[in-house]
Amino acid sequence: MEKHSINLMRIALAIVYIWFGALKIFGLSPAGDLVEKTVFWFRPEIFIPILGICEVLIGFGLLIKRMIPLTIIFLLVHMSATLFPFFILKSSCFDGFPYEPTLVGQYIIKNIVLVAGALVIAGKYNEDYYAEMNFKKRIKNSAANENISTKYITDIIK
Repeated sequence: MEKHSINLMRIALAIVYIWFGALKIFGLSPAGDLVEKTVFWFRPEIFIPILGICEVLIGFGLLIKRMIPLTIIFLLVHMSATLFPFFILKSSCFDGFPYEPTLVGQYIIKNIVLVAGALVIAGKYNEDYYAEMNFKKRIKNSAANENISTKYITDIIK
């Protein structure tokens, strides 16, 4: 599970983004009305397909490993925008705020899982962090092999 679970999460998120985005592009998304009511200042026949294209691009970005760090940023920005209905369409999201979410509210709340999955994926594919961690580990291992003080090595790394 440890070996494949994050890649499985990445592929699952990609499928969701590509699928839901494609539905928006072709005008078949059940979320179209919600988007139209939330972003009422844009023409829905233009905005919803563009949103769909962005979602499909996020999905494909999750499938291309070197694109993941940038894709995660776009995904998190997209996810933060999905919270707008909570503020703009509160009555559509809750029968009784905040304890009784409607189906629309539940649809939005489930995005917490998508965000958590994206953060897990980001942790695995954060190249700078892991390069630094590997560098520190190699330095400490070298220090141990050479009988150099760990405190001295820690001071150098900082």
